[in-house]
Amino acid sequence: MSQVSEVKEEVVATLEAKAEEAAEAVKNVVKEAEAVKENVTEKAEAAKEQLSEAVSAVKEEAEQAGEKAAEKVESLKEEVKETMADYQNELEASLKQGPPTDDPVWARFEELLESKEAIPVKIENVVKGGVIAFVDGIRAFIPASKAALNHVDDLETLKGQETEAVVITAEKAGKKLVLSVRDALRKKAAADKAARMAECVEGAVMEGTVDSVMDYGAFIKLDNGVSGLLHVSQISYERVAKPADVLNKGDRVTVKIIAVKDGKISLSKKALEEAPARKERKPREDRPAREPKEGGERERRPRERREKEEVFNYKETGKATTSLASLLNDIKLD
Repeated sequence: MSQVSEVKEEVVATLEAKAEEAAEAVKNVVKEAEAVKENVTEKAEAAKEQLSEAVSAVKEEAEQAGEKAAEKVESLKEEVKETMADYQNELEASLKQGPPTDDPVWARFEELLESKEAIPVKIENVVKGGVIAFVDGIRAFIPASKAALNHVDDLETLKGQETEAVVITAEKAGKKLVLSVRDALRKKAAADKAARMAECVEGAVMEGTVDSVMDYGAFIKLDNGVSGLLHVSQISYERVAKPADVLNKGDRVTVKIIAVKDGKISLSKKALEEAPARKERKPREDRPAREPKEGGERERRPRERREKEEVFNYKETGKATTSLASLLNDIKLD
């Protein structure tokens, strides 16, 4: 029993020691937590003070800026009043005369509107329904339908592009300037085509590429950009049933222009080939050859002469009769 008591006392003593150590540790943790709380509170107070100071500084600067702006506005008002008072007579005279009519910029726009002369422009911005360019410092609008030669899905691709345009609207009163890139490029394309067509004269020999093949012939795109038709009958002296049998898209060919009419060009490949020798007509074996007349070969009379000689001419001299008296009337007896 004495040993059990001793062990029990030792256990109790150990537990009490552990409990004291745990209590001491808890006290230390509480102290540290209080220290942290105090530190956080101090920092929060410091941050609050800094924020308050910053707000006050900003508010003060805003008030100063507002006062300066107000002073500036008052100053401008005084200047405007002074200007209006000083030039009242000039302003009244100007209003009576109406807007100036000698503005050189808008006068030039009106001339360009009449002449349809193309001017260089650069597309600066993209807006709803079109793009913007500037001409002599004046903002010009180009509708989306007239911003390029062909339809453009994304107008952003035109931004920064340098091109040509013509004036289609110039209203000085409303400061309205409208341009068309499409009209300028179409005019230029037409002039280029006319110049290329001028090179295509009858008898000229040119190089080209087969652009498409049809049942009736092939379209050839000449090296100068103009297209012409090579009819199936002009492909070769040899019989060609289908153009596709002898021509393929992309083939290089040399052709001769045989006709130019109403902007359409007719081409021939056959005209550049040597015509085959004409076959002699063989006499039929069952028909003897004709012998020439004396003095040379037998001359064939012209058809008109033959027909003329074969015409039977007669002249009606009286009525026909079968009486015996009429038959013996002209008989003379000696």
